[in-house]
Amino acid sequence: MTGISATVLQAIGNTPLVALRRVVPEGCARIVVKVEGHNPTGSMKDRMAQAMVAGAERDGRLKPGGTIVEYTGGSTGASLALVAAAKGYRLKIVSSDAFSAEKLTQMRAFGAALTLVPSEGGKITRKLIQDMIAAAKAIAAEPDTYWTDQLSNRDSIAGYHPMGEEIWAQTGGRVDAFVQAVGTMASLQGVAAVLKRNNPRTRIVAVEPGESAVLSGGAPGAHRIEGIGIGAVPPMWTPSLVDEIIPVPTDAAEAMARRLAREEGLFAGTSSGANVLAAMQVGLRLGPAATVATLLVDSGLKYLSTPLYKNAA
Repeated sequence: MTGISATVLQAIGNTPLVALRRVVPEGCARIVVKVEGHNPTGSMKDRMAQAMVAGAERDGRLKPGGTIVEYTGGSTGASLALVAAAKGYRLKIVSSDAFSAEKLTQMRAFGAALTLVPSEGGKITRKLIQDMIAAAKAIAAEPDTYWTDQLSNRDSIAGYHPMGEEIWAQTGGRVDAFVQAVGTMASLQGVAAVLKRNNPRTRIVAVEPGESAVLSGGAPGAHRIEGIGIGAVPPMWTPSLVDEIIPVPTDAAEAMARRLAREEGLFAGTSSGANVLAAMQVGLRLGPAATVATLLVDSGLKYLSTPLYKNAA
């Protein structure tokens, strides 16, 4: 990238794609990871936030000087706060003490007003998500307020099409499988649409928390993987797009995230650890001649106060 950007929003995207070297087992496919922590807020959610706001501006749902509201575990909220600050909107966020203090602080730093819904022992549960949604819906009834409603907002999918194009170009058109954890389903849909258009045989793999494997037909449960596993099937879930679903337990995902930091120098969150574990499962089946792409969804800097890194020695 050369020249001077007119706005911070032009810094979103075009993130590095890095091949893993030391954590990948023998006989595994090449595993490449999109390092989304390089986005301005340290998360891939900058892409969807920009797309949702742009879509609402185009059709008049969001007026100049208006207020945006959303419920979020933090990364989407920080991304919306970045976009709101850059464009001059007010932002009201519904979140919870179940999510990292760093994320809450980051949202406030960008100027967001926060309403916090208490959790049950700091765990992410179906009831917590439903309570957060209800609180956001109530705020959305206020005048001149636009609710981005990330679980159902299909504008967000288009925000991830450029990521798919980037992965395709960076791999030189060689992607045998794409693996991504499911929160709203927007990133998996957006990237998969591009990869499938270029190569219909690309395998698409969804990842979810092992403790709340709802997409696999299991019961909802409490877990600690922020940003995914809402305890219900998300409205944008598209079974026909997905070839396989892999549940990953929280403890295993955290352990892999810590290994990525120590062995690869890649600092990311728990869902990124889950992605890499699932990608390696797929890669071992496909063999060393294949390439499996996945995402490091956000930066580990968002989790310094959580069990993921708080006691790292």
